[in-house]
Amino acid sequence: MKTAFILPLLAGGLALWAGCANVPTAGGFDTVEQQVNQRVRHRVVWRLDAAADARADAAIQALMQTNLTSRAAIQVALLNNRHLQATYEDLGVSQAALVQAGLLKNPVFDVAVRFPTSGGSTELELGVAQDFLAMLYLPLRKQVAAEEFASAQLRVTQAVLATAGDAQRVFYRLQADAQLRNMWEQVARSTDASLEAAKRLRAAGNITELALAQEQALHEEAKLDLQSAESRIANGRERLNALMGLWGRNLKWQITPRLPDVPTAAMPLDAVESQAIARNLELAARRHDVRAALKRLGINRAEALLPELEAGAETERDGGHWSVGPAVAFPLLLFDQGQARVATAAARLRRHQQTYHAQAVDLRAATRAASRRLLDARRRAVHYRDVVLPLHDRIVQRTMLQYNAMQKGVFAVLLAKRQAIAAGQAYVESQHDYW
Repeated sequence: MKTAFILPLLAGGLALWAGCANVPTAGGFDTVEQQVNQRVRHRVVWRLDAAADARADAAIQALMQTNLTSRAAIQVALLNNRHLQATYEDLGVSQAALVQAGLLKNPVFDVAVRFPTSGGSTELELGVAQDFLAMLYLPLRKQVAAEEFASAQLRVTQAVLATAGDAQRVFYRLQADAQLRNMWEQVARSTDASLEAAKRLRAAGNITELALAQEQALHEEAKLDLQSAESRIANGRERLNALMGLWGRNLKWQITPRLPDVPTAAMPLDAVESQAIARNLELAARRHDVRAALKRLGINRAEALLPELEAGAETERDGGHWSVGPAVAFPLLLFDQGQARVATAAARLRRHQQTYHAQAVDLRAATRAASRRLLDARRRAVHYRDVVLPLHDRIVQRTMLQYNAMQKGVFAVLLAKRQAIAAGQAYVESQHDYW
């Protein structure tokens, strides 16, 4: 019988019995919910049953009763994106690994019967094999699994935030395209009126054929730009539909077709780099990876010295008499002394450490670059709004006055209109860049 001695055997049996716990279905998701709420103030739901589906669907329908805002679009995506729901299953896998790490290996019961060929009584041997060292390494293995579980929670949270970011980016692009479409609709109506007036002037002989052709070209270009804006809107809606997981009767949502105004005051960015390092979820997950790799290296070093140890007692019946005695079994480290496993674990630890430092450097650089882009986009949008657009409005008005007074030709008017249109388009793009 290859089990532990009496007290260790009982302790192992109790530990095994206590470890036979069920795996929590949604284990660790509460941490994800807290992390998401702290960062973006949105709900997340793991659709594990019909009740969760009903709650999520009811919340989605309530959000879609009015024009979608960016926050509403993000919330719908977080409730309904099926890629995100699939990612939540990583928590289930990691939770199961954590439970598994806390369980002892099942004992193996063996029976041997020997029939004497020359007569006599049958011999019977009974044994139960249990890895004794598994109980010693159990706390370390649980610590490794706990670090990996914490890392999985952070990476799932990062996936939630990435989905929220994608939904927000696509929503703002869609709003910008809708704003541009409205602008091109106004331009098309204006150029159509100008073309009709030019046709009458040409019929009266007051302008040249070239001037009429230039008016017509401006109008046709405006119609093409309007068609392009309509196409971009259709494509943007489908991208947002995919992120929000919508189809069928839920496709008739609307948005406010204008980006929010850019605030005049700049966002404070003094501590943004340190905040990025402290709050970045990928770096936090990497820290858990480093700690897990360090603990796994400790396990491999211990197992290299003594990978297995089976201790206990064996019982045997021979000729109607039972005999019981102690038994110990352990491998002879003649060939595999664990050097490769230790070297592999050490290399993985160093890789996690170097990756962590590399990602921290990359994050700092990306944060500084993003801060500069944000400041530049705000300055550009404010300058277009407060300086460039009013200036082009005055240029068009003054040019029209001079044209009516026959001091400017039609080419000057067309040039002023084209420049005003380009400035309006650039302003919308600068708004989009900021948001």
